[in-house]
Amino acid sequence: MAGEAANGSIDKALMVLESLAQHTRVTDIAAATGLPKSTVHRILQSLLAWEFARADGSGGYLPGPRILALAGKVMTRFDPAQHARGALRDLRDRTGFTVHFAIRSGDEVVYVEKLEGRQPYDMKSRVGNSVPLHTTGIGKAIMANLPGPETDRIIARAGLVAVTPNSITDPAVLHEQLAGVARRGYAVDDGENDPGIRCVAAPVFDHTGAVMGGVSIAALTFDLELADEALAEQVMKTAAAVSAALGAPAPHPV
Repeated sequence: MAGEAANGSIDKALMVLESLAQHTRVTDIAAATGLPKSTVHRILQSLLAWEFARADGSGGYLPGPRILALAGKVMTRFDPAQHARGALRDLRDRTGFTVHFAIRSGDEVVYVEKLEGRQPYDMKSRVGNSVPLHTTGIGKAIMANLPGPETDRIIARAGLVAVTPNSITDPAVLHEQLAGVARRGYAVDDGENDPGIRCVAAPVFDHTGAVMGGVSIAALTFDLELADEALAEQVMKTAAAVSAALGAPAPHPV
């Protein structure tokens, strides 16, 4: 019974701490958590003592310096690939295709995780490899979720270099494809970075809600049907699971 009470107190404190990221007034925190104002006030006093909260000088409360210090320590050890691995493995096991997880680095994407599929061949991609944004499914999934001016700046800086004969080199064609990616929620690459290799990709978002990378499945052209909506849905679900594991805000209901 004592254990249950202790757990209940911890739960309440965590609810208040989480609500503190969005609300400053005791009344608002109480409404958001469903806790009595007296309970919220008591918890806030403890958070103040531990420096997880601070007074804002006008009767409200803000996240305290200890939260920032703790966040900094966590981020120095943060490995996105480790958080994504379970969802990526499930996607590989369900589809049998090679799975990639890559993150944006400037005007390129860098592979941070790769799980080989069940095909009797290996992809030449390697963890640590960097490739242009515009020639990859993951890169196009990222670009489709950037503000338009940022996409134009990337094109101006990096150019649309042809890596293969299928690479997109016309900005108008790329913008048209990116508009389709934004509508569908996933991107495709049909031999645009590696001849004879296709992939289907979806974007991954970070804790701020900004696009940071993407997840893809890849295979030889004759193994992967780009029009397979069920397959694309699996990739999007995996990307959403990875985003959630990285702390991305839940999408708003449509």
